[in-house]
Amino acid sequence: MAATNVRGLVAALNATGCFKYKSPDAVVDFLVVGGGPSRAISTSYRADAHLRLGVVGLAVAQRLSERFPTKSTYLVERHSRAGEETSSRNSEVVHAGLYYPPQSLKTQLCLRGRHLVYERCDKYNIPYRKTGKLVVAHEHQRAYVENLFAKARQLSWPKHSPPRGAEDQVLPVSLISGAQARELEPDLSPDITAALWSPETGIVDSHSFMESLEKDISESEAGELVFSTRVVRVDPYKSKEISRLSSEEGWVVQTVTENAEQGDSLLARTFINASGLSANLIPNSLLPKASRIPMFFGRGSYAAYSGPGISQVSRLIYPCPETGPNKHAFQSLGTHLTLDLQGKVRFGPDLEWISPPSQAAADASEYDFNEENADFWRKHLKPSDSRLEEMHRAVTEYLPGVSFEGFRPDYVGIRPKLVLSGFQDFTIRKDYADGSRRGLMVSLMGIESPGLTSSLAIAEHVVDDVIELEHIHISQ
Repeated sequence: MAATNVRGLVAALNATGCFKYKSPDAVVDFLVVGGGPSRAISTSYRADAHLRLGVVGLAVAQRLSERFPTKSTYLVERHSRAGEETSSRNSEVVHAGLYYPPQSLKTQLCLRGRHLVYERCDKYNIPYRKTGKLVVAHEHQRAYVENLFAKARQLSWPKHSPPRGAEDQVLPVSLISGAQARELEPDLSPDITAALWSPETGIVDSHSFMESLEKDISESEAGELVFSTRVVRVDPYKSKEISRLSSEEGWVVQTVTENAEQGDSLLARTFINASGLSANLIPNSLLPKASRIPMFFGRGSYAAYSGPGISQVSRLIYPCPETGPNKHAFQSLGTHLTLDLQGKVRFGPDLEWISPPSQAAADASEYDFNEENADFWRKHLKPSDSRLEEMHRAVTEYLPGVSFEGFRPDYVGIRPKLVLSGFQDFTIRKDYADGSRRGLMVSLMGIESPGLTSSLAIAEHVVDDVIELEHIHISQ
């Protein structure tokens, strides 16, 4: 589907008013919601393959339980286990931080996050490998890799980085010729004339990584994981209501576990919305209809490959993204080659825009306000061979020896997009229950690639630079 024909979803949580306001009967210091609020859903699809409770929600909850060990931290996940949405359906790549504007959150948190991910993997024996990555270019794309090289050389160490020597580069890269690239990867096309070599790029066992975060939370003094529970309504606390919690500030968060008709109501002093593909539903429930935040959805297909043309591949290989008018250089990095820790090759993801279903063939509305369609993307998770021919054609631009017969559908991931074109940074939105500075809600939106790499740095930023600073402000 062309981006010009894509409909965004601007649904709001509990728009039908099905769940009435319920006074809270308990209070929690920090409530993190991951994996999406909204309606009850089945979890029967394959989830072992884009970010699982999402890794970002896990990372934030782990950081909170570590930073504030005596304060209660609840992580509420609508699925029966962590990482059932974007986190388990990605390339498991630890990105170096090459592509985005230098001062953007995507770059700064990717640079910091890469260091934190490798550090955690070493500490907890989480499987990973620094494979390195080649970004390969045809002659007409040479300027693109040259610009990446120049940008990488100018990057400074991000906030919270430990002291470094003047000779230490935050993003070591090399600009090499096509012949040098073929010395590293002989299967590359003779038409490749330049490449950027990134030795810090790697791959990680994302499942083991997330399990280590779960373990930290469950073993902490006041952290708790709550699975199979969905958020169904969020309200600023009505401080004037008669309640034993009347002096509190925060958010009333109503939850329902599995298929129960009645749920629980908690007062969250600080509320963190890390619900991935559904992250706009909660703020939309508080905003006027005309001000709601749209979410767009990019479907990415992956193909497993076994066959000729990759016999000596041992590194990740990325083509240059498409650039120019109407291209999606910031929306997709191209159909690239990745490896898993067992050495198996896969290609992807590609980018296919999907839209919520129209109620009528003539429905040409730009946005869909129907809460019933909040999980429409789930119907697009089944892999098929419909994308294989286009993927094969893209891959042969840099690996001409691969055969179409070696491609087979592997898995599909859905990426949360806040825009259809151009660059969009990670969005960290703040709302306050009292409309001023008390009762903080942090919503993390558009957390796609490099979300896995950035996850620990996002948590560090949210906890240390947002939540803690807000608490200091209130106490003064």
